[in-house]
Amino acid sequence: MIKKLLGAGIALGLMASTATAQSVLTAETGPAGTVPFTALTTLAEIASAEGIANFQVADGQTLTNSLQNVAEGKTDVSSAPLILTFLMSRGAGPYANLGAEAGADLISNVQVLHTFNYGGFGLYAYDSTGLSGWDDVAGKTILNGPPRGAALTNDRQILQFVTGFEDGKDYTGLQVNWGQMPKTISDGSADAMMLPITFPDARITRSLAAGNMTLWSVPKDIWESEGMQKYIKSPGTAGVVFDLADVAPQEGLTIVSEDGIWRSPTTVGAEVVNKSMDFDTAKALTAAIIANTDTFLNKTPFMATTNIGVVGFGMCGAVPVKYHPGAVAAYEEAGTPVPDCAKP
Repeated sequence: MIKKLLGAGIALGLMASTATAQSVLTAETGPAGTVPFTALTTLAEIASAEGIANFQVADGQTLTNSLQNVAEGKTDVSSAPLILTFLMSRGAGPYANLGAEAGADLISNVQVLHTFNYGGFGLYAYDSTGLSGWDDVAGKTILNGPPRGAALTNDRQILQFVTGFEDGKDYTGLQVNWGQMPKTISDGSADAMMLPITFPDARITRSLAAGNMTLWSVPKDIWESEGMQKYIKSPGTAGVVFDLADVAPQEGLTIVSEDGIWRSPTTVGAEVVNKSMDFDTAKALTAAIIANTDTFLNKTPFMATTNIGVVGFGMCGAVPVKYHPGAVAAYEEAGTPVPDCAKP
């Protein structure tokens, strides 16, 4: 159950091996305290401990850029929201400057080791602002992500689905880099935050020092609407639904849902590599992920709901990337079939 995992608060860290690893891999991921950061750094610890590779990890990165770095062969491994792989393949969104042809060529260089989902998305605010919920954001300043990337796109779309309000028209969106988020949240620059969240959420936990907060789930009627159900089936997106009674409470944080059930879209992400990664390295890394799934899920409390270990999760359909051949071999040797649509 979620409660058992979230309430435990146990991080199962692995000590890095002192033995010389077989190779050095460069890697990029998001800021500390997030699912992408934890997933990649856990893989790095395991790979080092098992003598597969040493990772040089750059954290706090904008994953829009990180995906392109992997595609161009500048970085070996990166966390990547799958929506970005779709957008790159179309030369759309943050990759519009590439164009469709160049974007499609680039994404053909990218392959997957494993997938997982992030926590979710939510609207939250300090109680002192007097904000009453989703319908109260009109005319307000809403912190809704970094200057570019999947998080900003999703935050804008979800807020519009729930309220009908558009950034720049009905409210003022405020964007800052991930590293500036905690300060921007606590200094009152925004009336509310529409951001990716986990349970518990590191940014919220830090921000509670400045006052009590309220976090709102997507309302049930909006969640069950045809538009929202279509949205959570879009490339790189899924839904998370669970009983809030199963979540360990945080002092100072009130989570609001009309029936005690949390509902929100979630971003599906992946650990991606350039297709030039040699077969044996990709296979060994994936085999290490398979053998240590429980370590990933228990690394921090918020990793409990990330679906690590579910093969094919979030892939196929309009998502253009496939597993690396070495990853396919590792899954099949472990007795886990890989969907044909996810094979290269």
